Amino acid sequence: MKNNSEIKQELLKCCDAFIEKRFANVQHNIAEVQEALTSETKSSAGDKHETGRAMLQLEREKFGVQLSEVNQVKQALSKINVLKQSEAVCLGSAVTTNASNYFIAISAGEIVVDKTKYFAIAPNTPIGLLLLSKRAGEVVTFRNQEFTILNVF
Repeated sequence: MKNNSEIKQELLKCCDAFIEKRFANVQHNIAEVQEALTSETKSSAGDKHETGRAMLQLEREKFGVQLSEVNQVKQALSKINVLKQSEAVCLGSAVTTNASNYFIAISAGEIVVDKTKYFAIAPNTPIGLLLLSKRAGEVVTFRNQEFTILNVF
């Protein structure tokens, strides 16, 4: 059985892996579009060529925006100190409730640590905003469901 600090370190590691995978996917997509743009230049001519190039340029811009977003999330993740202890929910907190468990970091979905399910959520999500600054024993209502915070670590 892991202690609270080890659980938070494991949760952070999973979030890091999640964002690294997204980063690699976006980079891969950018490389594919770049390759398609290069081959489009060599093979086509006329209006069809221009339309194809324009579509590929739009794709490249879209992936550029995604890459920027992933980098922002990576930066936010790097600022999380899971060794910091706080009685109130803050960035880097793990929160157990009578309904679900949460890790306040980034939106990375479900993570299982020590056979316990946590939902990695960003602090600016609706549930994240509700939980911020709350303490053990407080009751939170989300989507007409009431739940009690059992522990913050």
